[in-house]
Amino acid sequence: MTHLQAGLSPETLEKARLELNENPDTLHQDIQEVRDMVITRPDIGFLRTDDAFILRFLRARKFQHFEAFRLLAQYFEYRQQNLDMFKSFKATDPGIKQALKDGFPGGLANLDHYGRKILVLFAANWDQSRYTLVDILRAILLSLEAMIEDPELQVNGFVLIIDWSNFTFKQASKLTPSMLRLAIEGLQVVF
Repeated sequence: MTHLQAGLSPETLEKARLELNENPDTLHQDIQEVRDMVITRPDIGFLRTDDAFILRFLRARKFQHFEAFRLLAQYFEYRQQNLDMFKSFKATDPGIKQALKDGFPGGLANLDHYGRKILVLFAANWDQSRYTLVDILRAILLSLEAMIEDPELQVNGFVLIIDWSNFTFKQASKLTPSMLRLAIEGLQVVF
């Protein structure tokens, strides 16, 4: 076991080995192989290439180096293409703060039977007068950014449940194609 795997339970270590192809003997080589690909994309500003950061992309792509690199590149491309979304990307930003306060997203205390974190969104709770749909997306992305730092969640994952009941037509009118695309790309590409 390497220092990058410290803190993982024996069950999670075994799961990482079996399901994600994680091998402690080649972990540093795997990370370096992805890091070496960074120079192939000088058009992207890779702001982080430390071991722990790259490891989360390797885990997300079951240690397939090229796929992990593609995801890493897409992550930074998305952030660069949507600079406004990531300005003041902190829980103290007024829009993000209000969305978080209203439970966008809410997290359940218990994990599911696979060890995944469960996030819940009640779409009807969105108060359009206090924050935008972009603020909700930013709050979700910020929450996921914080959660994905946990190695246990990198291996086990998370589940996002959205309850659309009682979602009004007025609220739905804000779901423009461009907004939906931004949200889907953010959730797929970033995580």
